[in-house]
Amino acid sequence: MEPVTKSQTSPKQKTKKKSQWTLNMQTKETMAGYFFIGPMVIGTTILVVLPIFAALFVSFTDWVFIRGIDDMNFVGISNYTRLVQDDLFIQSVRNNMWLIFAVPLTMFFSLLLAIIINKHVYMKAFFKITFFMPYISSIVAIAIVFQLLFHPSYGPINEFLMALGIENPPRWLADTRWALVSVIMISIWVSIGFNLIIYLAALQNIPMEMYEAADMDGANMLKKFWYIMLPMLSPTTFFLLITGIIYSFKSFELIVVLTSGGPGYSTSVIVYYLYEQAFENLRSGYSSAISMVLLLILLIITAVQWWGQKKWVNY
Repeated sequence: MEPVTKSQTSPKQKTKKKSQWTLNMQTKETMAGYFFIGPMVIGTTILVVLPIFAALFVSFTDWVFIRGIDDMNFVGISNYTRLVQDDLFIQSVRNNMWLIFAVPLTMFFSLLLAIIINKHVYMKAFFKITFFMPYISSIVAIAIVFQLLFHPSYGPINEFLMALGIENPPRWLADTRWALVSVIMISIWVSIGFNLIIYLAALQNIPMEMYEAADMDGANMLKKFWYIMLPMLSPTTFFLLITGIIYSFKSFELIVVLTSGGPGYSTSVIVYYLYEQAFENLRSGYSSAISMVLLLILLIITAVQWWGQKKWVNY
């Protein structure tokens, strides 16, 4: 009888099979990744990317959308040159810049409240819910309530100020000097809850060992805040700064319900002026140019922030 010999696999064949198996696994993982991100990519492309390119094209025309595409005429950069000379648009940009100042104020008050609630307050969950309620409430309902509170003649705020002896309190939303200030105060009140929750989560993630080491070195509260808390909170601060500034440029519902951009366009912002040109004046080409300028402003601000975060954000 012939001896039975076992088939042996050479090391080169084993390596080839292992490489083939690894390649198949990588392909499957890649396909699974594309499968999961596919709906988001498709949705973003259809609802965001394509409309941006469409608005860019329309911004070089004088199109009025109710007349149909056949009435579209190419006018070059005339819409953009008109924007530079449009006093109402410049006023809207200026108002948006003032709204940006509400962002650091909101972050300051939110951080102060977060520190107090985190260290010196019982029933933390109750205060979290209380401060977060305005953020999740309807902006329309909030605007209507503040319309009543800021009523120049019969509002509770002015009634209180007159009870304190102030004979001519501000007319708030009815005064061009105070209308934007009123909007800023309401924006701060609405946004504090979101910033507070984020800061509280970040404060609770700071290792206690760092505070204990600072106590052993004799550091006071101010030094612990400056050298431990602020650096550890810098990624959170950066996140809230970016989202807050972007949110301030998208302010619309509050302006529409409270003042409709008035009085005298003193509270008009870029998004509201865009809406007015697009859906009230039916100037689709001009409003598209406004949207492109708004997109450019947001891109520049975000790029500057991303560049600056390398210098002060500690990861």
